[in-house]
Amino acid sequence: MALVNVRRDVSDPFYRYKMERIQTKIEGKGNGIKTVVVNLSSVAQSLARPGSYLIKYFGFELGAQTNIDPPDDRWIINGAHESSKLQELLDGFISKFVLCKKCKNPETDVHIKDGHITLDCKACGQRTQADLRQKLSGFILKNVPKKTKLDKAERRAARKAKQNGKGADENSGENGSDQASPNGDDQGIESDDDFLTRKIKTEAQTLESKLVEIEDDDWAVDMSEEAVKARAQQLPDEFKQKLVIEDEDEDGEGGGNTVYDQFGTWIEEQAAAKGGVEKVDDVEIYVKAKELGIESKHRTVFVLAQTVFDENICAQIGKRAPMLKRLVSSERHERALLRGTECLVGQLSADYPDVYEKVVKILHLYYHHDLISEDVVTKWGTKASKKYVDIAISKKVRKAAEPFLRWLEEAESEEDDSDDE
Repeated sequence: MALVNVRRDVSDPFYRYKMERIQTKIEGKGNGIKTVVVNLSSVAQSLARPGSYLIKYFGFELGAQTNIDPPDDRWIINGAHESSKLQELLDGFISKFVLCKKCKNPETDVHIKDGHITLDCKACGQRTQADLRQKLSGFILKNVPKKTKLDKAERRAARKAKQNGKGADENSGENGSDQASPNGDDQGIESDDDFLTRKIKTEAQTLESKLVEIEDDDWAVDMSEEAVKARAQQLPDEFKQKLVIEDEDEDGEGGGNTVYDQFGTWIEEQAAAKGGVEKVDDVEIYVKAKELGIESKHRTVFVLAQTVFDENICAQIGKRAPMLKRLVSSERHERALLRGTECLVGQLSADYPDVYEKVVKILHLYYHHDLISEDVVTKWGTKASKKYVDIAISKKVRKAAEPFLRWLEEAESEEDDSDDE
């Protein structure tokens, strides 16, 4: 997929803000002709704006009807419109509703209050007003997203982070690099995410041709159950974790020697060969999952939680977050991440009994990096399960998680009280 600079007037090939080039597909004929913007959701995500803003802006500029909430991700504009024309219109949208008026960077958040649309720049701190004379401004003001409980908890967490920032820094110094503050400002998250995205897209483009070459070769890895077990026995002791694979799935994929077993074993072999799980590259992991056709499966996240972390998990989550964010796309994926982490904690507890003390910090980091939501983690914490770990371990993990769950509950209740005042 071809990437272009968010600001197309910038010719620097190393400009960090990238997005996919608009792709369209014209369908129908006569009065029923229409244009489907194939990758609008991806472009909107790169700009940190709802897809409805983009499609409505196109509709206003072209004088055409559009759909603003398609359940099947088919964003449609009535009439035939070339992708080059939409790309030019997108430049106007970016200039008016994305770029900071001072530093011209697209790192802005939209805030709507008292009939005004404010662009809050995270790069330079400037707050500027969007032009209310624009037709899209009226649409934005009439379609303000409703605040959720998660929004309230996040705002409360941000305030607590500021209040406790000093204490968190001191705690980090006492416990080493793996005790970084879960609520601190991680300035490297966005740049890492952008870099990972570009690197994945570049390598994924060559994946198909590489697979064809492999299929034409006589060589292949023996993935029989005996061969997998034999390779596992050759791993150093520190990599011989008992990988748990879910054996029940709505898609009907059974347990045993599945692609998930292969995926987990491959990561462990890479870790053994490179001298540690931290040295297994995120892009290689993603490409391997794509090669196996499981990059969108929730069980892939379940396996990753058990294989890409070790006893230093608190220091590793931030580094792995960009990759995990690409894979955690639903509540089911979030639950898989929590279950996999529960299995990992159980495995580590034999050699590191104090791992239970890190559970709160692990959950804070997952929450900080938007890998788990309030509703999912709260429901997970209500009941222990013996499906993937011993029931005693499951109870210990949830007992250790109680301070984090109480924090979420208090953040919600205090926000509700402040909203009622």
